[in-house]
Amino acid sequence: MSLDAILWFSGSLAEAVVIGLLVYRRVWRTLPVFSAYSVWALLSSVGAYAIQPSFSGSIYLTSYLVAVIGDSALLLAILIELAWSVLRPVRSSLPRGALTVVAVLILGAGAAIWPFAALPGLVHTSREIHFVVQLQQTVSILQIVFFLALIGCSQLLSIGWRDRELQVATGFGFYSIVSLTVAMLHMHQTAVSQYRHLNQFLVAGYLCSLLYWVVSFSQKEAERREFTPQMQNFLLAVAGTARASRVALTQSQEAKAQKRKER
Repeated sequence: MSLDAILWFSGSLAEAVVIGLLVYRRVWRTLPVFSAYSVWALLSSVGAYAIQPSFSGSIYLTSYLVAVIGDSALLLAILIELAWSVLRPVRSSLPRGALTVVAVLILGAGAAIWPFAALPGLVHTSREIHFVVQLQQTVSILQIVFFLALIGCSQLLSIGWRDRELQVATGFGFYSIVSLTVAMLHMHQTAVSQYRHLNQFLVAGYLCSLLYWVVSFSQKEAERREFTPQMQNFLLAVAGTARASRVALTQSQEAKAQKRKER
């Protein structure tokens, strides 16, 4: 059996085990998008491996582009889900629309990263390939930034390595670092054998993330702690400011409408 086949089989098996643990530990209740992504990843892996030999070059390229776009959309949704899940201790105190604000902030961070995610070696590739690669790099950088932000704010957020949110973010953060490293090395590789070895290294990095999740999800999740008083006060102050701004805007619009009627 070739190394590629071993890596594919090991990755698929690990994905299946992760899905089983997500069901057993009932993680799918708190992180449904991540759970759906795990199923998507397994089905995509098995499907691509099964039908790849019968695909022509153009059909395979089209299916790859569609798969990458779908994968990236799910990964962005996972980041939003993780951020919202981290806020569980104070979600009842947040105003309506807080989830929308979280989503806008994360998507806004992705938009800020987008111009810097283009690889210089792709200037001569097709527009579709350039877009997909830049999308992948944007999501990877955003995952790393999100992971580092969780680590940096872990004390304020009262989360640790036994919390599912940090476990999921760590797995994606590690794989994203490997993915960015491989993408940079691809720009300097000169032989087909080097390209293949780098891809094997990428798959091995994903396998390491899967094994980390297997170990993490096999353990019972720690009971979620409350935020520190400083963090609670900060979030409630932000929520209060946002609510006050929304009320002021609504009143302003109503006043303008009333003036138009009086005219």
